[in-house]
Amino acid sequence: MTIPASFAADHARATVEPSPNHGERAGGRQPDMILLHYTGMPDADQALAWLRNEASQVSSHYFIHEDGRIVQLVPEARRAWHAGKSSWAGETDINSCSIGIEIANPGHPGGLPHFPDIQIDAVVELCRDCGNRWGISRERVVGHSDVAPIRKLDPGENFPWQKLYFAGIGHWVEPGQISGGRFFQHGESGQPIEDLQSMLSLYGYEIEITGTFCDRTKGVVEAFQRHFRPALVDGIADFSTIDTLHRLLKALPKYS
Repeated sequence: MTIPASFAADHARATVEPSPNHGERAGGRQPDMILLHYTGMPDADQALAWLRNEASQVSSHYFIHEDGRIVQLVPEARRAWHAGKSSWAGETDINSCSIGIEIANPGHPGGLPHFPDIQIDAVVELCRDCGNRWGISRERVVGHSDVAPIRKLDPGENFPWQKLYFAGIGHWVEPGQISGGRFFQHGESGQPIEDLQSMLSLYGYEIEITGTFCDRTKGVVEAFQRHFRPALVDGIADFSTIDTLHRLLKALPKYS
């Protein structure tokens, strides 16, 4: 089919700046996830231009500037190219089932600056609108690092997931207090490690249940901490991490 050079914005407050980097959603899929990214570049306009450059072969549905301006690059009905190799809850074609939102922020390469309140307000507004129109459940709003542990770090441990949760977006419980006690780390093996891997898999993370705390397990634990226990991201499954994970699982609609 021929894709027009421009299109009508799906979100009322978005301006349209089309990207050529998109395609059909596989199997007629409709989005049932929202995936949040940071741009990881020092200049927002440069990041936006890259997402609109055919040579980059990357795009997202939306781009949110630091001052809260919302730009739509790809129609929501189309498959934007933002997730790369990724997986969540057994789904490996994340691009076909998600709406991708790029948030202008230099990220880890730029020292993890905080996200301005006006920008986060725009993230909340956009996520709420997309979620309502497509019937996306709260726990299906995740970060790029959740679906691509080790490979990706965004939107980073400074992203205010708690603020989104209290605005009705995403899934969250208060993180367990960091304290002493038994912990599990790289190189250990046994039933407790298998239980940890099983819980992470049940929540949605792609992880093989082997009973050995391998490099992949450490990376997934780091991704989980980056989202849900951001005060300390070290890849060690301490009581705080395991307690937070357990309470998140109990709070999921399918287990509650």
